[in-house]
Amino acid sequence: MEAIRKQASKLREQVARQQQAVLKQFGAGGYGGSDNMVTDEVELQQHQKLEKLYISTRAGKHYQRDIVRGVEGYIVTGSKQVEIGTKLSEDSRKYGADNTCTSGSTLSRAALNYARARAQMEKERGSLLKALGTQVAEPLRAMVMGAPLEDARHLAQRYDRMRQEAEAQAIEVSKRQAKVRETPGNTENAMKLEAAETKLQDLKTNMAILGKEAAAAMAAVEAQQQRLTLQRLIAMVEAERAYHQRVLQILDQLEGDMISERQRIEAPPTPSVENSMPPPPAYEEVNGVYASQAHNGSTDSMGYFLGEVLFPYHAESEVELNLSVGDYIVVRKVTNNGWAEGECKGKAGWFPFGYIERRERVLASKVAEVF
Repeated sequence: MEAIRKQASKLREQVARQQQAVLKQFGAGGYGGSDNMVTDEVELQQHQKLEKLYISTRAGKHYQRDIVRGVEGYIVTGSKQVEIGTKLSEDSRKYGADNTCTSGSTLSRAALNYARARAQMEKERGSLLKALGTQVAEPLRAMVMGAPLEDARHLAQRYDRMRQEAEAQAIEVSKRQAKVRETPGNTENAMKLEAAETKLQDLKTNMAILGKEAAAAMAAVEAQQQRLTLQRLIAMVEAERAYHQRVLQILDQLEGDMISERQRIEAPPTPSVENSMPPPPAYEEVNGVYASQAHNGSTDSMGYFLGEVLFPYHAESEVELNLSVGDYIVVRKVTNNGWAEGECKGKAGWFPFGYIERRERVLASKVAEVF
């Protein structure tokens, strides 16, 4: 019988060691252990809450670190782009200032406009990179490396180790209880059981206190992580949005300047009234029935015909006629000094003949606009 008791005792010790080995295996390398030996419902809920908080704050920390790494990479590549763009701006400025093209200075002006706009855009990019560094990367890096997070994680890990110790102590109590049952009346075994139970109770009390403390610290860190990370994401979006808006304004202005230069190149030369050109003949009745004398008595009788206005002309006297591009005019007389007389939109007067072009066929609707 004694041999059987000894063998049973050895088997119980072997099972206890295996349980402790399993507990250590699942408890190592992070937070969280086995719930097999947990019998208190409140403590179990505390343990599960801490486990979720630990996982949440760890994921938040990793995300913050990912943002920091991404922003740092963006700053590195952006700084290189600023360097390249600044070099291009300087090259364009140099060409615009030193160009000796004999056919005009249109490209020089365009190059100078581009150089100025490119320099402004690179300045805006530099401001964006600085804002991303100071407003996004630095605050997040400080929290990733900060003491509050590490302190809370250490509390949670201390709680986990104490919980494993309590579970091991619970196994020890079970063993002592079995020995007391096997040897009733053995004072030594009873004292050892009482000591084991007292130690277990102390561990549970301390574990409850530490669990509440760790849970409060982890919850505070989680809330701070969520709030700060969201704030930094918003700051990053606002900085990039402001940057792109300013760059768009610069590009719109640059595009307008360059289109003006292109139109200046492609547009046909506008005829002008030369200083030597004599004034138009005088009307006896302005905008009335045509009754004028040809200048110096010389006229070119071509008969009435329709002309289309190609260039705008602003009348400089009350006997002259305002012209708008696209208008049609009845030409009634052309002088040999560059003036023509006609009627447009119910008004008659003189205008430079080179500002119109004769049309043989005109839509009826256009003819109606003449009168």
